[in-house]
Amino acid sequence: MMKHLMAGAALALVWASPALANAQTDGLRAAVMEDMPGLVELYQDLHANPELSFQEHETAAKLAERARALGFEVTEGVGQTGVVAVMENGEGPTVMLRADMDGLPVVEQTGLPYASTRTAIPANGVETGVMHACGHDTHMAAWIGAAQLLTERKDEWSGTLVMILQPAEETGEGALAMLADGLFERFPKPDYVLAFHDAAQAPAGRIGYSSGYALANVDSVDVMIPGVGGHGAYPHTTKDPVVIGATIVTRLQTLVSREVSPLDPAVVTVGSFRAGSKHNIVPDEAHLQITVRSYTDEVRAQLLEGIERIARGEAIAAGMPDDLLPVVTVQDPYTPSTYNTPEFTAQVMAGLSERFEGRVFEVPSVMGGEDFGQFYRADPDTVESLIFWIGGAPMEQFEASERGEIDLPSLHSPFWAPDASAVIATGVEALTAATLDLMPRTGG
Repeated sequence: MMKHLMAGAALALVWASPALANAQTDGLRAAVMEDMPGLVELYQDLHANPELSFQEHETAAKLAERARALGFEVTEGVGQTGVVAVMENGEGPTVMLRADMDGLPVVEQTGLPYASTRTAIPANGVETGVMHACGHDTHMAAWIGAAQLLTERKDEWSGTLVMILQPAEETGEGALAMLADGLFERFPKPDYVLAFHDAAQAPAGRIGYSSGYALANVDSVDVMIPGVGGHGAYPHTTKDPVVIGATIVTRLQTLVSREVSPLDPAVVTVGSFRAGSKHNIVPDEAHLQITVRSYTDEVRAQLLEGIERIARGEAIAAGMPDDLLPVVTVQDPYTPSTYNTPEFTAQVMAGLSERFEGRVFEVPSVMGGEDFGQFYRADPDTVESLIFWIGGAPMEQFEASERGEIDLPSLHSPFWAPDASAVIATGVEALTAATLDLMPRTGG
C-alpha cells in the first residue's frame, strides 16, 4: 500500500528546504557501515525473489533462519506466513520491531541487474509478474541489520525484544491475521511497536514523521445497481442503471463537500463504473467500485452510511421498487487508520533528530493506508506506536525532479528503484538507536 506516500511538490519542499547537516558519527554508525555489504547482498536477493501476500514462504523461512542463528526464539507460520522472533534480556519494557514481507503483482521495469523475473498467481487467478515495488525488501534488510546489532549489543539494553515479519501488508490482511493467531497472547505483548516505510518522493536517507494520525482508514466499497434492461431505442420501457449510477456518482461528491466537516479529512473516489456491453442495449445492472479514506472512526461511519443512503435514495428517485434497490458491500477486513501516539513519537524523534542532525522532518499526514495501525488498535490503552518514513529517491533524481526535469516514480510503480543502501543504512541505525533508547540497561 502506501501509494504515492510522499507525492506532491509542496511536500517535496518540506524535505528539500533545510541544508543537510554533517552526519553524526559514533560506534553504532560504524557498525552499520561494517554490516552494509552483507545487508545489500541480502536486499538484492530479496528484491530478485519477491512473493505475493500470504505466499511469502521462501522469504519467511530465509529470514527466520537468520534470526534463529542470532539467538532469537523463532516461531514461523504466525498468521499464515508471519514470523515472530523473541529475545529476552532481563527486566525492562517490551519493544516490537516490524517489517512487512510481501511484494506486488507488478512486472518490474527498473532494468536493475537483480530485477525480479518471478511470476505468481494472485487471488484473481491470473498469472502475473511480481516485484518489490513498495520497498518491503529494504524494510526486511534493515530488520535483519537491526537484529544483528541489537544482538551484538545485549549488554547495552534490558527488556524483551520482539521482532516480527508480517505478511500481506499490501492486501491489508497480514497484521490482523497475526493478531488473530495470538500475536499478543502467545508472545510477549509490546509496550512499544515501531516500524518504518521507504518513501518514493523523498530524498534518500532523510527521515519523516507525523504525530497523531499518520495514515488513513481505507475502505473498499462495491455498489451493485439493479435496473430493468431493454432496447436503447425505447428507454421508456426500461429502468436505466447507467443513469442511476451516474446520479449516484454525482451525489457522492457532496459527502465530502457538504456533509463532512471541512476540518475532518475525507476522500470518496469512484475508481470503476462498469455497465453494459452494446451500444443499443440498456443493461440490467451497473457496478461501482469506490475507495473511501478517513482518519477517525466517526467520519468513516458517516461516509459509509452516506454511500448507502445516497445509493438507495437515487434509485428510489428513479422509480425503482424496494426489491430492486442497490446493494452496497463494504469489504471486510478494512485497513484501519495508523495513529502515531504523540508522546512516544516525540520521544523517539527527539533522539533521532539529535543523531541524524538535519535529516529529520515533520511531514503532513497522508491518505494512504498501512495495516501497521492494527497493532495499536489491538490495545490502545497500553501500546505505544510509531511508523516513520525514510526517503528512498536517489539524490540526483530528486534534485532533477525539483528542477522539473523528471517525474519521480511512485511506490507501486514498475520503475521504483530506491537508493537501497541509503534506506537500509538509515533504517538499521534508526531502529537500533531507538530501541536502545527505549530499553536502557538499568542494572549492573
